[in-house]
This record gives sequence, C-alpha cells and structure tokens, in this order.
Amino acid sequence: MAMEKYFSPEEMIVSKTDLQGNIVYGNKLFIEMSEYSERELLGKPHNIIRHPDMPAVIFKYLWDTLKSEKEVNAYVKNRSKNGNYYWVFANVTPSFNKEHKVIGYHSARRKPDSEILKKIIPLYQTLLEAEKSGGVEKSFQLLLNLLNDKGVSYEEFIFNV
Repeated sequence: MAMEKYFSPEEMIVSKTDLQGNIVYGNKLFIEMSEYSERELLGKPHNIIRHPDMPAVIFKYLWDTLKSEKEVNAYVKNRSKNGNYYWVFANVTPSFNKEHKVIGYHSARRKPDSEILKKIIPLYQTLLEAEKSGGVEKSFQLLLNLLNDKGVSYEEFIFNV
C-alpha cells in the first residue's frame, strides 16, 4: 500500500532539467524522496515522479508559464519509485545563460502548508475527473472558470487559498 512520505519544513528538494524536462541534477533530498538512485534519475524525464492523481492541466499551466520565461509556483503530488507519494510546493524558474537564453529549468520544492492542501486536493480531484470525461481542455476551462469566478490568477489563488 502506498504511504505518504514527509520531509522537514527546513529542507528543500532541488532539481534541474534541460529544455526537454530531462533531469540533469537532483539534490540528496530529491533522490531520497524519489526512492530512485541518482543514476536512475539523471537523464530521465522529470515526469518519472509524476503521480497519476495530478491533473495534466496543472502541468500545462506550468509549461505554458515557463515557455513565456516566467517563474511558476504549484502544488504537486509526486510518486516515488516504490509507489509512495509526497506533496510539494514547487517554485520552478527558467535558467538563463549570459545571452539571456533559456537553457533549462530549476525547481526548488518546499513542504506544503497542510491547510492549503485541504483545498488543493479536492480541486485537483475535480480537475482530474474533468480530464477523464473531456480531456485537458475541459479541465483547463473548469480551472479558468474557477479563477474567473474568484477574480484571481492561479498564482494569486494558490497563495490565498
């Protein structure tokens, strides 16, 4: 049976990817929480730790934001190699070279606020159900409607849930 894994609020999970989302670096905590070896992670797509409970629309939002060369924050449920899971509050930023060209992405993940997760989890379940019945576009429209009803952006929503 899958067990939830936790890490300390003082710790931070860090990883870096290339432009295609392949892992080029993971700190010790990233490796530990993922339950993969460093060798198993390096060069693999970051979605190797994607949990099936995560709605694809959240990753669509994340990648759309990153492609516009902006940082993005999101709550993410990850799955470890052994089927366990852990929640993170992720901050993902583009990495630039001296010519200000994006050369990859850097993600720093903190322990999420448990009170906020109580609101994020049902939202993600609703978005996932919408995806199952109508695809990512239906889920995206549902998310946009929710945000429009509240008069906020996704960023404002997750910081003010």
